[in-house]
Amino acid sequence: MPPRLFGIETWVFDLDNTLYSPDCDLFSQIDVKMSGFVADLLGLDLIDARKLQKQYFLTYGTTLRGLMDNHGVRPEDFLDHVHDIDVSPVPPDPHLAEALAALPGRKLVFTNGSVPHAERVMKRLGIDHLMEDVFDIAAADYHPKPAAITYDRFLSHYGVEAKKAVMFEDMARNLVPAAALGMTTVWLKTAYQWGHVDHVKAAVHHETEDLVDFLRAQSENVRD
Repeated sequence: MPPRLFGIETWVFDLDNTLYSPDCDLFSQIDVKMSGFVADLLGLDLIDARKLQKQYFLTYGTTLRGLMDNHGVRPEDFLDHVHDIDVSPVPPDPHLAEALAALPGRKLVFTNGSVPHAERVMKRLGIDHLMEDVFDIAAADYHPKPAAITYDRFLSHYGVEAKKAVMFEDMARNLVPAAALGMTTVWLKTAYQWGHVDHVKAAVHHETEDLVDFLRAQSENVRD
């Protein structure tokens, strides 16, 4: 049985591989697009382009930030290219919609992607009408999670009190700044390499393999 959270007023969700299962493999389309963009930009073969892409992801938080800092890439060009994908692999999720609708308080999406991409995915899931807003990479001035400044900007932008907020993420390292600010954190357990929890366990307050099941446990009045 998932734990009950008390005193929560704001529910914060990562988008990709959090609000939908990574098993649908949507993000692999983005991954291929990113490698192709890097290859075309720098004249690399796809193998070397992918290596550089992953190096930038690990060093800068996103491939985009690495391309901006090292190659002067316009973020709009990159985002438009990599998010031009087919979102049909994401199945509609009426159970997620029901669980979200039952939560008291605000629901926000906090993503390193773009608003248009988030809107397409949320519409596909059937939850677009349940989210108050999307805080995307442009709103973060292109400083991706887990940059601490971006979490400060997020909280300030929406007037969120950290101690009354919970954040859901599939990438455990992105929960570190949230926990440091006093937010409750929930890691969506994944066997995929990007999820890594080993070195950040202290920042992970709760774990779940089933987002809907976890949210259903919160559906009664969770405020003190």
